[in-house]
Amino acid sequence: MKRNVIVGQSGGPTAAINSSLAGVYRTAKDRGANKVYGMLHGVQGLLEEKYIDLSDHIKTELDAELLKRTPAAFLGSCRYKLPEIHEDREVYDKIFSILDKLDIEAFIYIGGNDSMDTIKKLSDYAIITGHPTRFVGCPKTIDNDLALTDHTPGYGSAAKYIGTSMKEIIRDGFCLEYAKGIVTIVEIMGRNAGWLTGAAALAQGEDCEGPDMIYLPEHSFDLVKFRDKVQKILDKKTSVVVAVSEGIRTEDGNYVCELGNSVDFVDAFGHKQLSGTAAYLASYIAGELGCKTRAIELSTLQRAASHAASRVDILEAYQVGGAAVKAADEGDSGKMVVLQRLSDDPYQCGTEVKDVHKIANDEKLVPPEWVTKDGTYVSSEFISYVRPLIQGDVSPVMVDGIPRHLYTPRELSERHRD
Repeated sequence: MKRNVIVGQSGGPTAAINSSLAGVYRTAKDRGANKVYGMLHGVQGLLEEKYIDLSDHIKTELDAELLKRTPAAFLGSCRYKLPEIHEDREVYDKIFSILDKLDIEAFIYIGGNDSMDTIKKLSDYAIITGHPTRFVGCPKTIDNDLALTDHTPGYGSAAKYIGTSMKEIIRDGFCLEYAKGIVTIVEIMGRNAGWLTGAAALAQGEDCEGPDMIYLPEHSFDLVKFRDKVQKILDKKTSVVVAVSEGIRTEDGNYVCELGNSVDFVDAFGHKQLSGTAAYLASYIAGELGCKTRAIELSTLQRAASHAASRVDILEAYQVGGAAVKAADEGDSGKMVVLQRLSDDPYQCGTEVKDVHKIANDEKLVPPEWVTKDGTYVSSEFISYVRPLIQGDVSPVMVDGIPRHLYTPRELSERHRD
């Protein structure tokens, strides 16, 4: 690798995304890259020529270790949808002129489905124009819905946090006694894929029964059947805990969260902001059954809880970052690094690269056979799939009792005014 590398982060952040960034930086430098630039706010920031030299921020091994343990996107993220090439070539010409200016040999993009759409389009444009820059995607998403990869970095840590939080919520539910019982609805991220919500089952163990019901977006949701099942469980125990995906829909295709309030915000890729599923269901159950209810949204904590990160996840995130640079250095472009599970016991996983055209804008859903027939729980196969991904801990670097993170780049934190 004789020239420079540029790396960006895109989409929703995770507890492991910066470990991939560390892997990209270290591997690029080890392979001889002169400079490793970081796009500020992904390709959207690149179009405004916002970037930094990562060597100014990662100066020591301690910096690299802190970066691995720092949640959220160190470089800033974006949800920017590139136009189709035939619709607006000027956008592509501008990006490629900036890459030429920076003498970029490899362009690495850390992200999920929509981010791989960016890699697909940029690599296609490079082929059309004969441009030498190589474009490789590095997988990242807590949703775990990228095609062709066994799982995605970020998912293991989010699953670990969800399983742990569910166990603590279940414990809390039995503390106080109410005449008609208490029902707690926990809302977990997941628009179309229920991988995160299914991880609530990890709370099961010798000391915990786990949640009473789990509802994934892959199956239609019936309000009346839900109410009747809650009542049946309340007849037997004083506390009921239910995990629901934010994206569960009724049989006619309406999001449950939209039954209670309108959803206004839509991102550049046409995704609605989903929120309020737990609140609506808690209100519905309280009205129907007259019991105390509680609605909990795990929200941002699912993707930002680096204090509960999985060691396996952090190590694999670093690994795929390095593998993306290696792939680009060896001539690959228009590809994404994927994780290939080799065995469960002992757990072993390797990397390879796949054509990004077969990944971008696709979604991997939870297999139907991993969900119970009535759609209210996940199978033992699901739990066996997830459990290896949450193993081990990453000790935070503690300062005054609080985890230390790598400083946010000044260029990212300052508000620029025209």
